[in-house]
Amino acid sequence: MLKRPARVAAIHDLSGFGRCSLTVILPLLSVMGVQAVPVPTAVLSTHTGGFQNIVTRDLSDYIIPALEQYKKEKIGFECIYTGFLASEKQIDDCLKFMEAYPEAVVFVDPVMGDHGKMYRTYTKAMCERMRELVHKADIITPNPTEMSLLLNEPYDPRPLTHQQFKTKLLRLSELGPSTVIVTGVELADMTINNVGYDREHNTFWRVKCSYVPVSYPGTGDIFASIVVASVLKGDSLPIAMERATRFLELAIKTTFSYSTDTRYGVLLEQSLPWLCKEQILDHYEVL
Repeated sequence: MLKRPARVAAIHDLSGFGRCSLTVILPLLSVMGVQAVPVPTAVLSTHTGGFQNIVTRDLSDYIIPALEQYKKEKIGFECIYTGFLASEKQIDDCLKFMEAYPEAVVFVDPVMGDHGKMYRTYTKAMCERMRELVHKADIITPNPTEMSLLLNEPYDPRPLTHQQFKTKLLRLSELGPSTVIVTGVELADMTINNVGYDREHNTFWRVKCSYVPVSYPGTGDIFASIVVASVLKGDSLPIAMERATRFLELAIKTTFSYSTDTRYGVLLEQSLPWLCKEQILDHYEVL
């Protein structure tokens, strides 16, 4: 049994303003009792959604030297958690991190695109390499766009039946991960859901989401980070999914009520205390 908090190597970019990537990952993991060790892939003055004259610094030459120091100092990690990556080299670096800690849970958030389009910084070659990371992963959290990219099929926004989506989850799991969560899924019953598959128990789950007519940066990072911390602390898949979903609903609705600039992200600071409270989480359903 660990005599310290579980430790996560968080291999993500750091956007100084806008409440996304490491800016939200660090406080979320910490407030949930998990130690976050940032391994920044790049530093940006703001996120890239709607801001101009962004200052960036590529940190590709930092990742492997940091790994070598951690190995020499015998610093252990219970989880390797990857997010947005800026190059194929950084994918190679993540694979080396995973090889160095074979007992760690590998959590891959395959940040490649959204709203049916691949991010402009991504290439088809990088998407192909992302499948290598997914193959090594225990848990992945794509959105519907990223699901289509991983499955190498055209994006189709039409809602799917439960059975059709189960087939998609199974196909994603066949790429390697034993646990698959797809976020922001519209099903044929006209509900928005986060859906998951647990291969070990052959179970499918969904958590319904409230619809709010707005989109904020960083919500995928928030969802994934809460799932990471929940799983490391022993939550089941559906409870981890619901905890992340309910927190995001709170943060999004709180932010929406203030009519703030969407580029600024959700009002994380006002919502964080919710994660410190004992919650009754029982609104997940079998898919």
